[in-house]
Amino acid sequence: MMHRFVDRELWSNREFAAFVLANSVERFAASALTIMLAFHVYDARKSAFDIALLGFAQVIPALAFALHGGEIADRVSRRRMVLATISLLVAVCAGLVAVSLTEVWLVPALLSAAFLSASVRAYQTPAAVGLEAQVLPVRLVLKGVPVIATSARIADMVGPVAMGFVWAAWGPAATYAVLGLLFALSHLGFARGIGEKPVPVHPADGPGPIARIGEGLRYVIGNQVLIGSMALDLFAVFFGGAAALLPIFATDILDVGPSGFGLLRMAIAAGALTAAIVSIRFMPRAHAGLALHMIIAGFGLSMIAFGLSTSFYLSMALLFAAGICDGLSMVIRHAILRLASPEEMRGRIAAVRMVFVSSSNELGAVQMGLSASLIGPTRAVVLGGLLTLGVVAVVAASAPRLRRLDLATYGVAPRAVPAE
Repeated sequence: MMHRFVDRELWSNREFAAFVLANSVERFAASALTIMLAFHVYDARKSAFDIALLGFAQVIPALAFALHGGEIADRVSRRRMVLATISLLVAVCAGLVAVSLTEVWLVPALLSAAFLSASVRAYQTPAAVGLEAQVLPVRLVLKGVPVIATSARIADMVGPVAMGFVWAAWGPAATYAVLGLLFALSHLGFARGIGEKPVPVHPADGPGPIARIGEGLRYVIGNQVLIGSMALDLFAVFFGGAAALLPIFATDILDVGPSGFGLLRMAIAAGALTAAIVSIRFMPRAHAGLALHMIIAGFGLSMIAFGLSTSFYLSMALLFAAGICDGLSMVIRHAILRLASPEEMRGRIAAVRMVFVSSSNELGAVQMGLSASLIGPTRAVVLGGLLTLGVVAVVAASAPRLRRLDLATYGVAPRAVPAE
């Protein structure tokens, strides 16, 4: 049956295969680096405040530098930009090896490394999104996007687990050394597997960087498909992100302790991974916009039911369902980003999306924590699910182009659908 999930035309594109492999290795290392830094920071002084500082060190660059990174990615070689940023991540890992061996100013050094790595990612992500579009032809997007999204999701999940075993066996210095080696292998994959690509053409007397960033923002805001899909993602995570409260549910409501907490987390990841894999073959196309609205609504309903559940097994099933909704929406939104972005603006549009994602993840956790402290965790999750349903209704009414979106015919012109 696996041959049904392997498209010969897609995988005969050697640059696409190289991109999937190199991007997966990079995502594996990047996700592991983020988690290992969090573990190392807490392990150093057992301070929750240090974890908060780490969160700020990682989210500030994404909000501050991503738009600038997108602007640069739209006027230089995206391949070279990806290679340069990965080289910087190798250097960050080398510095972490030295810090781990000497333990001089350990926590400040780890926080600095987290800030540097997040800053590099703010420039790398828009370039990688643009490079993906230069490697994957439009006619293969609906086949290739689920593969890229699924491989990246697997890498994000497996990376921290695998590096946790390395840490347990050989310690932090060896872990950072392995991560540096993985970044170097990713660099080699991009360099050897993908040829140089043309730089987006812009007039010599065109607008400056600030004006170009504003141009990208205006394009996203004026395009119902882009702004609508990003809004669904932003507010679903902001209002419906019950993951931040799972420790409370595991200990105080479901009474399953640390092991149950791990299973609840695993249920979300398993659902997302299942959806991503299935979407390789069965991705919604003709009614993708309507499907996206229904999927986000399903996510909200799952959160409402989870908040009301007092059964551990029912709660696991509901989180699995929420994970499925998350995985399906991720693939559809990835396809929308690819098809709705004009070539000369891909970096800036990807940067806007990065700001949406970063703000929703971090601020969503803060919102959930504050709501739980004020009205209790059960009410906070139920209210978040209800607000998610409200967001779906608002977006459906205000962005009819997204609601009627057909991915099979969308974005086939050289310049994707212009701003409405």
